[in-house]
Amino acid sequence: MAPLPGNPNTPDDDPETYVGLDVRTAEQQARDRGWTTVRTLPPDAVITMEYLSGRLNLTVRDGTVIRCWKG
Repeated sequence: MAPLPGNPNTPDDDPETYVGLDVRTAEQQARDRGWTTVRTLPPDAVITMEYLSGRLNLTVRDGTVIRCWKG
């Protein structure tokens, strides 16, 4: 897979820091750090693969973030 292009609209933030957080805490922290869109998904959700600058994706199980990635 080709590397994703850098974009000035994407915060310089490590998605791994969100894993293990309560979903509400993670959403607030992401917005505080400059993410324009925070998307929560259930495990194994079927999603499109388009990259959206400024979006943070959170996979949530039982109210806890189990996976997080940009785009």
